[in-house]
Amino acid sequence: LEAELAPQPGISELDTLAGTVRAAGLPVGLVIDGDPAAVPAAVDVSVYRIVQEALTNVLKHAGAARADVAVGCGDEAVTIEVTDDGGLKPAAPAPAGGHGLAGMRERVAIFGGELCAGPRPGGGFAVRARLPLGDGLRRGDGPPLGRGLPLGQGMPLGEGRP
Repeated sequence: LEAELAPQPGISELDTLAGTVRAAGLPVGLVIDGDPAAVPAAVDVSVYRIVQEALTNVLKHAGAARADVAVGCGDEAVTIEVTDDGGLKPAAPAPAGGHGLAGMRERVAIFGGELCAGPRPGGGFAVRARLPLGDGLRRGDGPPLGRGLPLGQGMPLGEGRP
């Protein structure tokens, strides 16, 4: 019951998330630019969940030696970039039924945003997302009604991990 009443995590908790991933054996760099306090609550939670899923995918699939997370909190959008260097061991094949990129794509689509994910030139993988803050979305608001694309449409994805 306490977990149900706990506040949802947001950008301010990304440092704790990075620490948890570091404790699992993956070095993680984290940079947050701008003012996370100005980000609406619904976007704030989505940013955290997208970073969480991207780092989980790195741990599961990349065999990476390092991951880097950059979050930019601007006046018009929040940008997210999670990259890994691919490490030295080959990534494990992706298990069927994963919700990694599909879940990220759905979170981004709610806000009419963009998600690109795929292999990086020279090795590794990148997830980049942009969540717009327009149309009167204020701190504490949910996504604007009628925004976004039908789930699974319009979000360019590269080949690679699920």
